[in-house]
Amino acid sequence: MARPKALLSWSSGKDAAWSLHVLRQQGEVDVVGLLTTVNATHARVAMHAVREELLERQANAAGLPLWKVAIPYPCPNDAYERAMAAACARAVGEGVARVAFGDLFLEDVRSYREQKLANTGLAPLFPLWGRDTRDLAREMLAAGLEARITCVDPKQIDRAFAGRAFDVHLLAELPATADPCGERGEFHTFCHAGPMFSAPIAVRSGEVVERDGFVFADLLPA
Repeated sequence: MARPKALLSWSSGKDAAWSLHVLRQQGEVDVVGLLTTVNATHARVAMHAVREELLERQANAAGLPLWKVAIPYPCPNDAYERAMAAACARAVGEGVARVAFGDLFLEDVRSYREQKLANTGLAPLFPLWGRDTRDLAREMLAAGLEARITCVDPKQIDRAFAGRAFDVHLLAELPATADPCGERGEFHTFCHAGPMFSAPIAVRSGEVVERDGFVFADLLPA
């Protein structure tokens, strides 16, 4: 019997990347694409602010097609939901049965996703749900995952973390109030190496800017 087809919600960050690795290891679904919202104004991954060119390099390294969902900037929630509803309708039409998310423990986020997928013909998957995030972070690093912090919420952690490598040194320096995986929005990442990719994605540091209350560290293809 053929495995159900699944899309993976792809932020370009470490949790999405690790979800791809876990789903492939489990072998219960066939991941057929990476579903990504892209800021149509700036050609960057929404929130993580990763350049579209780097997103495409990730997809190539993962061996999967990108399902780009263009959203405006700024993006009202109803515009986001219309864009995602259209993507879901396309997915069902192409035989996709599941959408996987890299969420870890935020119940309100999970409930929102479940609510929006209800009656679409798509079932949600949460392959990392409930994992201890400190253990999970160390497991990722031990397996060779490499990522850089592209966005910091300076209300939660120091702005100096922007642009840093996600590594054991960073984990040791995060304040005790911060989740090791940044699940509460403390930081967002770009994953550029790991067992989910056929080859690393070379990046170099760009400028660091503050916008809309967040600190963004640009990454450029190297």
